[in-house]
Amino acid sequence: MKIIKESNISTIIIVSTIFIISSLMLFNGYFFITKQYEILQAQIEDTKKTFVENKRNVLKREVDAIIEFIEFKKSRTNLMEPSALEALHHEVYDWIRHIRYGGQEHNYIFVYQVEHMSGGDKFAKMLINPNRPDLEGEYISDAYTDENGKAFRKIFLQDIHEKGYSFVEYIYKKPDSNIIRPKVSYFKLYKEWNIIIAAGAYTDDIDKEIDIAKAAFKKKMELEITSAIIIFLLFALIANTFAVMLGKRIERFLNTYHKQVQQKTLELENLNKTLESRVTEEIKKNREQEQLLIQKSKFIALGEMISNIAHQWRQPLSQLSALLMTLKLKYNMDKLDKTAMEIKCVEAETIVEYMSHTIDDFRNFFMPNKDKKMFSIQTSIDDVLRIIAMSITNQEIEIEVNILHDEFIIGYKSEYEQVVLNLLSNAKDAIITSERQGGKITISLGSDEQMVRLSIEDNGGGIKIVPIEKIFEPYVSTKEQNEGTGIGLYMAKLIIEKSMRGKLEARNENGGAIFTIELEKGFKETLGGSPL
Repeated sequence: MKIIKESNISTIIIVSTIFIISSLMLFNGYFFITKQYEILQAQIEDTKKTFVENKRNVLKREVDAIIEFIEFKKSRTNLMEPSALEALHHEVYDWIRHIRYGGQEHNYIFVYQVEHMSGGDKFAKMLINPNRPDLEGEYISDAYTDENGKAFRKIFLQDIHEKGYSFVEYIYKKPDSNIIRPKVSYFKLYKEWNIIIAAGAYTDDIDKEIDIAKAAFKKKMELEITSAIIIFLLFALIANTFAVMLGKRIERFLNTYHKQVQQKTLELENLNKTLESRVTEEIKKNREQEQLLIQKSKFIALGEMISNIAHQWRQPLSQLSALLMTLKLKYNMDKLDKTAMEIKCVEAETIVEYMSHTIDDFRNFFMPNKDKKMFSIQTSIDDVLRIIAMSITNQEIEIEVNILHDEFIIGYKSEYEQVVLNLLSNAKDAIITSERQGGKITISLGSDEQMVRLSIEDNGGGIKIVPIEKIFEPYVSTKEQNEGTGIGLYMAKLIIEKSMRGKLEARNENGGAIFTIELEKGFKETLGGSPL
């Protein structure tokens, strides 16, 4: 079942927007509240530590002040008199019993008279304890534990033995009450009188401060949550309005787009109906154009053939004309005998046979051959040179053939020779146009295990067209407008690459152009190709 449709897309956008915004706000709210509670808990822990540390400082200051007072009183008393020392003890202990510090009644000083520093059941007497006057004058044990089983007396004895003082946290009964509360006490040994002076403070006062902080935090959180809800509602209203506007705009856009798609679909359907006929018509036009080019190429080749025949026949015709003039002269002078007549007839027959053989060469060269067959590259080059060599050498252009060993390929011999003829003719024209002295055309044959490569190189200045591959396009020529048609190389490339499945490439090198025909050895039927 398709959930999202064009008809309900605006509703989906609105609902999705509200859901996403609500989820984000709830997540952020939960994260914010959780983080605030974590901060509060950390603050509580820091407050507790600070509170206890402050209590410790107060206790230490009070005990140290008492010891300083004792030292002060001692300096003002004649300790050589036993009664004076006893009076000093009495005065100091009575003063300590009534000390209260920090503005709290339950903050008092207590004193132990140490009997055995190593501990034990009677390690000391309780001299002063305003919270427990019933213990004053009684022996006390270090095995005593608080409500949690903590033997705090053993702990402070161990610390005093090691460093002379001790801080111990334990729980103890508050004065004038049976309530047990946490307490921290500071114990310090006054060696001269062999007493341990201690001060204690209850740490449950911090709970009141914590309750106040929690109440303030709760009030702050209520305010924050109320503000967040208002912001959320305002933001949701704005987002909802934006989502409605966006949804409606998208809906209008989709409707317009849908109409355009329908229009394009209709046009595409109409195009598909006529596409086949259009493709057929274009193919037909392309074939007709190609046939026109082929036909034009054949007419051009025919013109070149007539030109080459003229070159081939010029000398034999001159010889035949001279022979006839000789016969006429001898006849007028009555010197034409049978022997001379026979000699001249043999010479004339030789000349006519040469001219007839030339006609056969041209006729065989331009005779279309529809069958693929194996043929020799060397033989094809020789056949082409018999036709065009005279027109090249008459322009004082040297032809060099570098074929160390012959190669055989399977293909269309006559079409291959037409390509070679076209390339040699172009090379000749390039050298003539460049007006270069010492013109030269080099024909080279090379091969490897798979390919046969025939290169035709000239020194006619190279191809000026850029990029050089453009030379193979139809109606592109480097010759003057009235001298070239621009289809010779196009047809040559068509023959080699389409008809014989090879490759025809051109490049500039050593002050001239090099055309390379590359064909596979053993051209197979499976490679395709057909004569043009």
